[in-house]
Amino acid sequence: MATIGILYEHPQWFEPMFDELDDRRVPFTRIHAERLAYDPQEAPSFDVVVNRMSPSAWLRGHEPALFSVPDYLDYLEEGGVRVVNGSRAFGYEVSKARQLGLLARLGVRHPVGRVITHPADAIAAAEGLQYPVLVKPNIGGSGAGIVSFADQAELSAAAGSGELEFGPDGTALVQEHLPAAGDAVYRLEFLDGELLYGIRLLLVPGSFNLCPADYCDLPGIADGVSGRGLAIESFTPPDDVVREGARILDAVGADVAGVEYLINSRDGLPYFYDINALSNFVADAQEVVGFDPFINLVDFIVDLTRRLAAVGNIR
Repeated sequence: MATIGILYEHPQWFEPMFDELDDRRVPFTRIHAERLAYDPQEAPSFDVVVNRMSPSAWLRGHEPALFSVPDYLDYLEEGGVRVVNGSRAFGYEVSKARQLGLLARLGVRHPVGRVITHPADAIAAAEGLQYPVLVKPNIGGSGAGIVSFADQAELSAAAGSGELEFGPDGTALVQEHLPAAGDAVYRLEFLDGELLYGIRLLLVPGSFNLCPADYCDLPGIADGVSGRGLAIESFTPPDDVVREGARILDAVGADVAGVEYLINSRDGLPYFYDINALSNFVADAQEVVGFDPFINLVDFIVDLTRRLAAVGNIR
């Protein structure tokens, strides 16, 4: 039987996956991303590692994991381990700048923006952009640090007072803040290149926390299900949007991931703005989308191990 490791950092998000693996009596090892300990001189002991490391780890005091996990993923892959959401996918997960460049290269509609590493450059970076603009940390996490500025005066004041949040790698994006038609955004979740489900998320005024899962609470706002205070509903996306999302994730190299987009009220067209290689599945999925996506994910993991065994690629 293949040896399976689950690399993760958030203490609660993946309990449903662990429960499903336990229910099927599929043995696995929990690998705590915030406490990695391994010998890079020795061959890895796993056949499959499922990477569920979150970029928002820095919000929970686990910032060092953001910089140790890439080396660990390289170590696993160079040692012949099949990593679900491997180093390439994780590289996009922890860099909004890299995502922006990819969307441009693919010719996908997206909010235009620039990358900066010093607040003094924010005004110049916004030149030619249509206000309002966002300043957001390059390494994301449930909307942390994202601020919208209505005009140049607001942005200049924030840049001069040290209010801009650049996140753990000292890098930020200055990006157009597109008006979302219907005050809603859309998330599409994919598994192995196929659409799992789509959801529509209503925007919380003044917030950029679009996390649809449990434990994504905003201070003072909670509905007991999503933590967002506003409804999340199932949504059937247009076929062309699904194809575009699948194309993005194929380029990212993600096995299980989500993409987010909005309908720009200025022109009525979809614009993709985020890639989520972590994929926090929607809370109360059975009620919202009609099934438990963690079952599908475990199906994928089990099938993957069987396929590796069939060709002799297990230890």
